[in-house]
Amino acid sequence: MYVVTVDTQTTEGTPEMDELQRVGAIALLEQGFDAVEGIEGPDGMEVEVVDSLVAVHPGGALLKVFAHAPTLEIAEEAVRTLVQGLLERTELLAEWTVEKCEVQLHPELAQESLDAATGPEAPAADPATRRAHLSQTTHTSAPSQAEIAADSEKTRRQMLSLASQLKAFGPQMFGVITEEEKEDEEFCDYEGVAEEDAQLAAGALIWATDVTIDQLFMDVHTLTEADTNVAECEDVLWHLEDLPRRYALRYDEQFARRFLVTVIAMTTRFTQGTFTQLSCVAEELALRLLLNEAKVCLETFGLLDDGVEQALDGFADLVYEDMDHEWLYDDAADGIEDSPVGEMSRIAPMGLADWFKPFNEGRYVHPYAMDTLTGADDQVSDEGKPS
Repeated sequence: MYVVTVDTQTTEGTPEMDELQRVGAIALLEQGFDAVEGIEGPDGMEVEVVDSLVAVHPGGALLKVFAHAPTLEIAEEAVRTLVQGLLERTELLAEWTVEKCEVQLHPELAQESLDAATGPEAPAADPATRRAHLSQTTHTSAPSQAEIAADSEKTRRQMLSLASQLKAFGPQMFGVITEEEKEDEEFCDYEGVAEEDAQLAAGALIWATDVTIDQLFMDVHTLTEADTNVAECEDVLWHLEDLPRRYALRYDEQFARRFLVTVIAMTTRFTQGTFTQLSCVAEELALRLLLNEAKVCLETFGLLDDGVEQALDGFADLVYEDMDHEWLYDDAADGIEDSPVGEMSRIAPMGLADWFKPFNEGRYVHPYAMDTLTGADDQVSDEGKPS
């Protein structure tokens, strides 16, 4: 099965969609997908549409289409035809355009495949050569440097326009110094972060929120279909593999759903302007994934320069109250919160059963996420740990 990512955009020059318009666009797109079970690919090959996800932003929509197809190229071409037809048949979306339609390969899996491939039919090691070859096989031309630069600039403008949605955080949270602070001797040797860098960092977090939530939905779907956990899953996962490995055997479908709800609850407070503090260990880990995804998105489009990276790092420093959750990635520190060192350092309980418990009564954790883990213990036995 292939997961095809489709980037659709409103007509250039039209006003950004407000919240009500975005809700309407989601409904129209979902209705269109619900009416489709299969599509005809190139040369009459049948392509089955298994599922779809729709994430709408002010300038268009990002779609994830799960499709069974013989090859990657056939999946991409069939889904592009499907989405273009859906837009053309929907009066209110008829002027939207498909800017990109591609299968996003998991980077580690793609590299493993390249490393394992040998012989005259093996793909070239150089990314530019592979891109040119793929372009020839799909009857399109490789993008020029000018087109790549234009795509990067377009994405930069989109991210900048998204920054205002991060209502809980002002420019100072990203390292921008106010005029009053500039006159303070304490800041006399600190130039601070440029306002545009801070705005781009904020927009990248909104962009990454859409991507992360979409991909977590895919992770939930993968674990549900395979009826397994992260440690034993043989299929590709996007984010759950990046959680601390010591509990990978316990990251099953139910856990994945609770973690997804936690991410949605946290980012909702980001965009509503109601965020005050991270509520639990799961939110600390969720923010870690979100920040990593923001940097990946920026780097993908050539937008991760020193100023933007400084803005994101400064944001992390201010939002995190401490970095105790980093101990979860150090197997040598397993159980440290219960040790004399942990007690002296006041490290909060970090066993899996504590991840979705609020740090105190004033913190908000979504009721769905707070459900008690079935048979959960604070520690995983040595026999239960993945190697």
